[in-house]
Amino acid sequence: MDLNYLLSRHQISLMQADAAACSEARIAHRGRAGHYAERIRELQSKLGAAPALIGQT
Repeated sequence: MDLNYLLSRHQISLMQADAAACSEARIAHRGRAGHYAERIRELQSKLGAAPALIGQT
């Protein structure tokens, strides 16, 4: 999967969590962001890229 796509989806998921109308939606979007963060870390490791500060907030 493309790293830029994963980074974009991660950011969108965080924005959706911030805009969520209820706690259940916020939790779901944050969970999705966490999933993307893990995929980003895996891909960066596979590519030998330096890790980003994803999920460190």
